[in-house]
Amino acid sequence: MLGFSPFLSQLGGLLGGDGSEFDPNSPWMWVYIISIAIIPFFMMYAQKFQSRVILGEISKSLVKLKTMKEGARKEAVDYIKTTVKTTTSPSSDPAAGVDRFLEYFAIMPVDLDPNGIVRKLDHIMRVRDDRLRAEVRKLCAGASDQEVSKIENILEAATALNMIYKIVRHFYLMGKRTTSMFVLVQLQMVMPLLLEEAEALQKAINAFKRGQPIGDGIGPMVVGKMMLGKEKKLAARETVYSEDEYKGRKLYLLKAEGPAGTVGRPGEAITRLAGDMGIKIDAIIMIDAALKLEGERTGEVAEGIGAAIGGIGVEKYQIEEVATRLDIPVYAVIVKQSVQDAITIMRKEIADAFDKVTNTVYSVIEDKTSEGQSVMVIGVGNTMGVGQ
Repeated sequence: MLGFSPFLSQLGGLLGGDGSEFDPNSPWMWVYIISIAIIPFFMMYAQKFQSRVILGEISKSLVKLKTMKEGARKEAVDYIKTTVKTTTSPSSDPAAGVDRFLEYFAIMPVDLDPNGIVRKLDHIMRVRDDRLRAEVRKLCAGASDQEVSKIENILEAATALNMIYKIVRHFYLMGKRTTSMFVLVQLQMVMPLLLEEAEALQKAINAFKRGQPIGDGIGPMVVGKMMLGKEKKLAARETVYSEDEYKGRKLYLLKAEGPAGTVGRPGEAITRLAGDMGIKIDAIIMIDAALKLEGERTGEVAEGIGAAIGGIGVEKYQIEEVATRLDIPVYAVIVKQSVQDAITIMRKEIADAFDKVTNTVYSVIEDKTSEGQSVMVIGVGNTMGVGQ
């Protein structure tokens, strides 16, 4: 049998020693012994140590999210109390209503049979919007439409923060209970992105409280200026349009009705104008904010083809359906920005792109249409703080 001393001597040789006899007075030999002894220890407990480290990091992020979530709720309650205190009973406390609002949810329609799914989505979202608007009006009875839209935007940001916190807490507790590295590592990897989005939502609340234009409002801002001095007609709910002339072309300018914080219903508007009312349109130009890739400059303007509009897809489907049915080309002009830029107060770089976007739109009109034709220009985005 191999003795302990010869074994250590051989081991020392394998680890770079000279393979001589075991010398208990040599410090390097004891380093070898400790190194070998802790290998089984790490084999048994390394994953647990790693889990504890990951749980600690996620726990710190969860505390940040909780602080942001509670701060957003408090800001919403305080804003309702201070802004609409003259229209509500002094004894009424909006906190209960705000808490109820934060927990609202919408169940998406079944998609096993995709036929007609957009119509179902449109119905669900309209019912949701009507219900939320009714709840906000109940919270601040007598407030103006603009104040109602501000509070609605603030509550939607607070609701999104509340949802992010609850989802992260769910997976954190699940990972902690099951000690599943698979769950914890995935959560750890997406946490920086979630924190970035949460911070953007937190900053968005300040923008909504002030009623100032946000980065997403660059499209409505460009079209709103083109509509100044023109008669405004209602095209759909919270959506208006004006008529204008430019170098022999007929222009139909469409945007959400500002300065309230709404995106309007451009899909329904174009369906009504080009479909039901039979207005002949030869080209559609859409202006919208678009997410930039890492490395791209904020406020950069680009041209493209297709319906430039976000959301869950209902409005985009309606615009594409009308454009395809009537064979109308759709051109897009976008202003690049990050998620944080899109929902916070408009940055200078985005505002500076205003003239370039306007010139690009007129350039597309001149290049893609001829005299006597009609063009619809749509400013897509939240029109908070942007009139027309």
